This record gives sequence, C-alpha cells and structure tokens, in this order.
Amino acid sequence: MVSKTDNRMKVPPFLKKRDRIGIVAPAGNIPGGLDDAIKLLESWGLEVVVGKSVTSFFHQFAGDDELRALDLQNMLDDISIKAVFAARGGYGTVRIIDQIDFSIFGDHPKWIIGFSDITVLHSHIQALFGIATVHGQMPLTIPDATKTSLETLRKTLFGEELSYQYMSRDENKAGYGEGILTGGNLSILLTISGSVSEVDYNGKILFIEDVGEYYYSIDRMLRMLKRAGKLKNLKGMIVGAFTALKDRDPGFGFSVPEMVIDLVKEYEYPVATDFPAGHIDNNKTIILGKAVTLRVQEKSVTLNYI
Repeated sequence: MVSKTDNRMKVPPFLKKRDRIGIVAPAGNIPGGLDDAIKLLESWGLEVVVGKSVTSFFHQFAGDDELRALDLQNMLDDISIKAVFAARGGYGTVRIIDQIDFSIFGDHPKWIIGFSDITVLHSHIQALFGIATVHGQMPLTIPDATKTSLETLRKTLFGEELSYQYMSRDENKAGYGEGILTGGNLSILLTISGSVSEVDYNGKILFIEDVGEYYYSIDRMLRMLKRAGKLKNLKGMIVGAFTALKDRDPGFGFSVPEMVIDLVKEYEYPVATDFPAGHIDNNKTIILGKAVTLRVQEKSVTLNYI
C-alpha cells in the first residue's frame, strides 16, 4: 500500500497474445450478450474468461453485492488473468469496493479497464496501491465504439506507443504541465471524496467527464472541488466529453469548458478542452496513474506519456 503523497506508480505488464483476460460486472447488469466484445478481444489473440456476474441479475445490478464482489475478487486473485474488463458502468461499484482484498493484486498487478462508475476502482487502486489503470471502452460499449477508439484500447493494452494531438472546438487555457494523470467521472469523484478511495490531487493532471447531469450540477460539483482545495495545486486539467447534459428555462448560460476555465483562471496550469474521452462512441483510451506531459495552446492540445 502506498501513501497518499507517494507519486511512484506501478504499471502492470502489457498484454501479449494468448494471455487470459477476464470480464466481470461490478455495477449494472448486462441486458444483452457480449458476443461482439468477446469476438474482438479474441481477434487480438486473447483468451476471454467471463465471470458469473456478467449473466446475473439482481434489480438493476449484475447480481447482488456479494456475488459481484466475489466475482471481481476471483479475477483479481487469479494470477493467470492478466487484465480485467468491467463489462459496463451504471451504478454499484462503490457498494462493493470495501469488500475487496487487493493484496494479491498489489503483488501481481494487472490492467483494470473501464470508465464511468469504474472511476471508483481507478481512484481506489491509484490512491491506495499506486497502480496504473485504463480508462477506456468496455465490452458493453464496444459494439457502438469507433474503430479509432478501439485501436487506442488495443495499443494501450499491448504497450504500443500512443500519444494524442488534436484541435479543440472550445478555447483552452494555454500552458504546459507535467504530472500523473488522474480522475474520471466527475460525479463519481464527488461520491468518493473524503474516503480512502480519493486520490491526492496535488501535483496531478486531472481528467474529468460526465453524462446526463444538469449544467448547474456540473458547476456545483466543480465549485465543491475548488472549495475543498482539490484544484489549487494541480499541474493541469483535461476536460473530456460532457454528454446528454440537461438544462432548465432559463438556461444556465455557460458551457462546461467555460465553467472550468473561469473557475481556475487564477491558477497557472493549463486546461485542455474537448478531449475525446468519456460517454461517447469515440472514447479514446487513457492510462490513469501514469505520468504525462500536457502542452496546451489556444486551440491545440498534445498529451504524451512519459
């Protein structure tokens, strides 16, 4: 276990052909099969092991808390499994996180892949065990995913070189930052705030995304982070996709990039907007818990792993 201020992060071994990988569902249930996802992963030369939670139902969950926790525990403890995909997000990971024993996982790190509700796992593992994880497409989202986003997932898992350069639609806050990438779904980050699962934000580059929230709720969550001192000592911010947002009449009046840039304007670090990651078909893969450089100009953004 690492301290909250320890910036030394472990990177799990990258995958190779014939590796065994697992799929579990720590949150919502799976309304249909995962045939497309399994076929894709097998086409990458991987052997896919499907956990019991993937085919289990308990109200909105993929089985009750005990089943989901045991399924994830078994995948973490099986050292022949080299990566574990969360089948989907939804809600439920926070209900089981404190039941999981990460001791074997800590000695034999493996890639944990997912986004949205899986932010609980990303943050918990980074905060307490200093192990990098993957924010990227999940088996349930693979059928609708762009080929480009899936290729970034494959490259990431197999350790191929990957960096991002793009032109943002919104204006950025220019500058240069260097630090460990952290974050995920904004609502989930607020859910685990103050708990053992919360990452120390100091010196980090914070990535955020969300879906289905009201504009004013996004503003409220961002201001909570600032008032709690979480945004003061960052090395940079990356604003990902904020999709299916809701508004009232009269409207809130500010876009998410505008909210963020106005909120942190007194700080020196850069803010990159429109990063293609989150609840979108073109959800590009990023490694949370790995050091990056972030170079931001008025419209251009470059993100490189160190």
